[in-house]
Parts: sequence; structure tokens; C-alpha cells
Amino acid sequence: MSKIFSFGFWNSIARVILRNRVVIIAIIIGITIFLASQWQNMRFSYTEANLLPDDHEINITYNNFLDKFGEEGNLIVLAVNDSTLFTPEKFTAWNKLSEKLQTYPEIENVISLGNLKKLQKFNDPNRFEMVPLLQEEKWDSTQVAGYKDEIFNKLPFYDNLVYSNNTNTIQTALYIKEEIVNSQERKIFVIDVLGPLIKKFEKDNNINVYVSGMPYIRTLNSQNIIDEIGLFIGGALLVTSLIFFFFFRSIRATVISMITVLIGVMWAFGVIGLLHYEITVLTALIPPLIIVIGVPNCIFLINKYQQEIKNHGNQAKSLQRVITKVGNATLLTNLTTASGFATFILTDSKLLKEFGIVASINIIAIFILSLVIIPIIYSYMALPKDKHLKHLNKKWIGGFVDWVERMVRDHRIAIYIGSISLLVLSIIGIYTIKVSGSLLEDMPQEAAFFKDIEFFEEEFNGVMPLEILIDTKKPKGALKLSTLKKMENLENTINEVPELSSPLSVVRLAKYSKQAYYNGNPKYYQLPTSQEQNFIAPYLKGIASEGNLLNAYVDTTGQYARMTTFMKDIGTEEMERIEAGLWPQINKIFPPDRFDISLTGKALIFQKGTTYLVKNLVISLSLAILLIALLMAWMFRSFRMILISLIPNLLPLIVTAGMMGFLGVPIKPSTILVFSIAFGISVDDTIHFLAKYRQELKANNWKIKRSVYAALRETTVSMFYTSIVLFFGFSVFMISSFGGTVALGGLVSATLLFAMSANLLLLPSLLLSLEKSIANKKVLKKPAMQIIVNEDDVLLDEEENKIKNKKSRREV
Repeated sequence: MSKIFSFGFWNSIARVILRNRVVIIAIIIGITIFLASQWQNMRFSYTEANLLPDDHEINITYNNFLDKFGEEGNLIVLAVNDSTLFTPEKFTAWNKLSEKLQTYPEIENVISLGNLKKLQKFNDPNRFEMVPLLQEEKWDSTQVAGYKDEIFNKLPFYDNLVYSNNTNTIQTALYIKEEIVNSQERKIFVIDVLGPLIKKFEKDNNINVYVSGMPYIRTLNSQNIIDEIGLFIGGALLVTSLIFFFFFRSIRATVISMITVLIGVMWAFGVIGLLHYEITVLTALIPPLIIVIGVPNCIFLINKYQQEIKNHGNQAKSLQRVITKVGNATLLTNLTTASGFATFILTDSKLLKEFGIVASINIIAIFILSLVIIPIIYSYMALPKDKHLKHLNKKWIGGFVDWVERMVRDHRIAIYIGSISLLVLSIIGIYTIKVSGSLLEDMPQEAAFFKDIEFFEEEFNGVMPLEILIDTKKPKGALKLSTLKKMENLENTINEVPELSSPLSVVRLAKYSKQAYYNGNPKYYQLPTSQEQNFIAPYLKGIASEGNLLNAYVDTTGQYARMTTFMKDIGTEEMERIEAGLWPQINKIFPPDRFDISLTGKALIFQKGTTYLVKNLVISLSLAILLIALLMAWMFRSFRMILISLIPNLLPLIVTAGMMGFLGVPIKPSTILVFSIAFGISVDDTIHFLAKYRQELKANNWKIKRSVYAALRETTVSMFYTSIVLFFGFSVFMISSFGGTVALGGLVSATLLFAMSANLLLLPSLLLSLEKSIANKKVLKKPAMQIIVNEDDVLLDEEENKIKNKKSRREV
């Protein structure tokens, strides 16, 4: 009955499609125009990906920090390591560059050589004032040399802030206005204003300027993502069309397929805009993914159409059978692929949820488009010529099918030994996998801005801010001498960690105030004693009027203090090791019963998010496996068949994980997607093979061997075609400049090849070896859904039902 229903359902679908061609094409055009109008709502992400839920403890801590001190990622730094900078002409040019930058409305503040101030003591009344360090407008060599000596030898307050005493590197700090840090205005300023200004300075003065800071890095990284979307789409179209043409040797078949997937790409962008999602490093992968996943749909449909034309030459009958016979199987394979992506919706990560929603919607959409567009276009075209059908009889494909059959028939033991060996090796490799939460690791390492990042890591020990928030639990508690001494102890502890830079905090200002009290003598750059603090206190009253010098490190109540250090590009495991070493020292210096200490910052959030994401990976992959298993159970109604079908799909995932361990590819946000994507796609081959196998069983009176070989010969070609398209399609991602995207493309491609091999060799071998366990109707019952519709079976079932009905009437 299920076969009759299935056949009847898809027959009705075929009639609707072929009888309403103009209406359907009009509907597709209308939807395409509507979704194209939604492109204007697409937004590119201007912030780092936050992989944690909004209500996660780490995010709450970070938001608490922002409430006290505002945006922490608003610093851009320009650095020069060139001795000729301290010549009158170049020194003046560097100062003029800083002055010009200060005039732009996007800039809140600039700290540079040209506008440095020093803390100076005045009497009558007793006070400190920040006075300009530079007085002259024109400089000679002696004055520049004297100024350099004063900065490097008499102003330790600016060490690691304006200069590096170790290498004589000079840097200018640009503080972007908080309201534009996460907006398009930041992008316009960085790319259209700052970039040209720096290039002009470099050209005019023959000095290399290094630029870094999170706003700058994020802007150029986002621009790279935007640039690569077009590269991926173009690459995917080129590769898949070439492979498609190689297989079919038909320009019109290739063009029809490309038109279909291009409409799918337009819909994908439209869905992103319609849902008002941002284009991130993950959602940017969806349009080329639609091409890669959509082309196999076209292969199945066009291949079936050409087979039908070759068999009987009736176009109307061929088009109806394409929809009727291939529609069900293609729907199920697209559903399983979409399910692999849809499991991300169930995670708590906003980034993954959005990716899962858009990907699963558009995978179903590309199925509908291919099922509708291909038969309709072919219905208006002449019948394929003989040259278009030659690919159906290629000798090399026949040779490949013969080899697969020979391996399954004669070398099953070798297949099992190879599979077990791969399994053991992969498990060993899995134990060497590392988790990486580096914010910079996936960025394009050949890009100029990444070279600048490496420069700042070497000169200033990193560019990624790590914030320490100190809650003294008492108003003005952060300014007490006892608290300052504790903070100095913590700074000394941090200075012993080579991956962290020298911290910036109110301690520097306290030390500087003592130096100023002693008329700028650098040997007094240290915390005052209790007695000295009493003498200095009257002078400190004037500092509050000196801009936000104190407010940068202490909140308005004086209860909270901030300590900023910068991290090198380290991974999750390294950061966890540093944290584990810091916390005992922190708790010893700041007793938890008297102080609340928090570590925060965007770099730390990203690393914590990676660990959180790994847990979500296990959940989403487990859900995908469970979902597929339930689908298999519903289709085949056999527990043994569930196990047999899952083995050749789980083995490739384990092999890929082992390969990641041996190749040193860490688990990170980009590579986490590999497993769910590959599993959702690879299970399609299993469904096709088992569906055909179940059909052959009935046709061959439940003879396992004959059915396995018949199913193998029938499905090998389509499995091979689609796997090759998927392999090269995903390989397109390897042209990316982002390391994570390269790894994603390579690993998914490799996994799909392993999956094809497992489905062609291991799956039929298991069926043959376990034939006694499954070769009966009780174990392999009639499927709940007829996946591949056979018209003869349907007619036979109808005759059987008629006979039964006649017999029942006679008995009555």
C-alpha cells in the first residue's frame, strides 16, 4: 500500500509540475525577485563571533566590565621601528600625522610623541598638572635627540604604552569612539581614511608603519570574508560545471544545472537578508555550499531523464518518471543533509543557530528548485542527441564498477582488515587532537595585517586585550595604598608570564605621582609609602580635572579597578594553563572574602566559547546520528539494518578525527562543522544503496548476494559522480586565505571520499557477511516508505489487492 501511495503521490506531483509550467516559473521568478529585494537587509559582522549564550556567566562578567569602563576593544596602534624617525624632518612628519588623525570625528583621543604630557608639580596652590612635553614647533637634531632621551630614560610611565624600551619601537595609540566601534563607520574610517594616510606617510618618508589593534584587525578580517564570498561562489560554479560537463558532455545540461544552483544562491542571500542575520565566517559559506549540494541533485535528475530517453525516447513519459522515480529518493537525501545542518539549531550558540537555520532552509529550497526547474526546462527543449547519451556507456566507469564488485566478492577480509586498521590508527590520532580558541589563528596569515600582528607580538607581547576587573567592595577602595600594593604584586606575577604583556593600571599613575612629587626624578617611579602618600595627597586633587587619565583605570565610585594586559596568539590549552597558574596567585594576593576578581576580555570570551562549542559539537553530532538512525528505523523497520547503515558513516568521521590529530589540525569553531556536515551528506549514499538493495531483494526472492551485486552495479555510478562533485566542490574552500576555511574544505572533502569508499566497499560487504542474520522478511520488513518507486511493483501490488478483494467478497 505504501508503494501505491508513494507512486500515486509523486505521480500527482509530476502532473502538477508539468501541467502548470508557466505558473510555477512565474512563482519562482516572483520569489526570486522578493528575496533579491531582501539583500539590502544583509549586514556584515563587525564584531568577533560570540560563541557563548547571552546569559552565560562569562558574557555576564564581560557586560559588567563594559558597564564600568566602556568598550575595551577601541584601540588602534601605529608603530615604527626605525632609527631615522628621530631626525627633524621625519619626527615632524610623524607628529603631523598624529595631529591630522586627531581631527577626524571617529577618533576620541590620540596618544603620540607629538602630544605627550608629563605630570608636573606646582606650588601655591599645591597641585599636579599634565603639561605638554613638546614646546617647540621646529626641531634640530640636538633637540630631537634630547627629547628621545627624555622619553626613553625619564618617563617609565609611557613604557609599553608609547614606546618599547627593549627595541626602541615607537607607537601611536588611536582610541576610536565607542559608538562606532561595532558599526560600518569603523570600516569606512579604517579602509578609506586610515589606510591611505598611512600609505602616503610611508611613501613620503620611506618608513614602514605597522598597524594593529582589534578594531583594525576585525575590519580587515571582515573585508577578507566579504571578498572571499565571490571567490567561493565563482570557484564552486567553475569546478562543479567543469566536472558536470566532463561527466555528461552536454553544454545545455551544464547550463541548466548552473542556472538552477545560481537561483539557489540568490535565495540563500535573500533568506539571510529576510531573517536579518549577519554575514559571518560561517554564513558566508552557505551560498557556495548550496552550489556544491545542489549539483548532485541535478546529476540524479538529468541522469535519470537521459536514461529514460535512451530506453524509450518518449519525452513526456521520461519527465514524469524523473519526478516520480527520483523525487522520493532525492527528497530523503536532501532531508538527511538538511538534518545534519539543522542539529546546530538546537545548540545554545547564536552563531551556530543562524548557520543551521539558513543552511537547512536553503538545502530544502535547492531540492525544490532542482525538482521543478530541470523537468520544466527540458520539457521546452528538443530530445537529447545520441552524443549526449554516450556517457551512459563509458568503459572506464564500467571498469570501476567491475573493480568495486570484484573487491566486495573476493576481498571482503581485506576490506575488514583495512577498516579495522584505519579505526585503530584513527583512535590513536584522536587522543592527540588539541582544542584551539585562538582569535587570530584562522585569519589569513599571508595578509599584510597579520604580519603586523606578528610584529606587535614580538615588540609588545600581543594585541589581544585581557582585562582583570578588581572589585574592592568598598567605595574608594581601589585607591587605597594597600590595594595598590596588591595590584603591584599581581602586575609582577603577570610580568613573569611570557605570553602576557606588562599590565596597565592605576598603579602606573600612583608611581608617576611620586616621581612628579620628586620633580620628575625617574628613580622615584615607585609606589609611595604611607607617609609619602600623605604629602602627595594634596597635589592629587588637580588630576581629576586632567581628562580621563584616572577614569581609564578606576570607575567613578573608586570601588572598581581595571588592569589591562595583552595576550599573544595562544590557543585554548595554553590559556587554560596560564589561568590555572594565575588564579592561585590572584586568590593569595586578593583574598576572595574581601575582593572579587574577574578575568574577561573578548579574546578570553572567544577561547571560552571554543570550549563551549566543542560540547555543542558532541550534542549536535549525537542528535544528527540519532535523527538519521530514527529515519533508518522508520524506513527499514529493522534494528540490524540501522547498525549496518551507521557503521560505514561513522567510520569516516572517526578516520577524519584521527587524521586531524596526526596532521595537527585542532578542534576550533571552523573545523567543528566538519563532522555534522560530512555525516549529513555521506548518509545520502547509504540511503540510495539500501533503498535499491531492498527493492532488489523482493525482485530476487530474498537472495542476498544477487540483490547486493545488483544494487551495487545500479548505484555505484551515481555515488561516484556525486562524491566526485562534492569532493571537488568542497575543495574550493581550500583556496581561502583563512586557515579554518581551508581545513574545513580539505577535511570535508576527505571525509566524503572515505564515506564513498565505505558505502561502496564496507556496506555491501557487511550485508553479504551477515546475510544469515538479515536474509528474511522478519528482519528486513517492508519499509514504511518506498524510497525508490518501481512502477512494476506498484502494478503488481494493485493486482494482488484486486485478487484479495475478490477472494474476500467470495468468502462473504
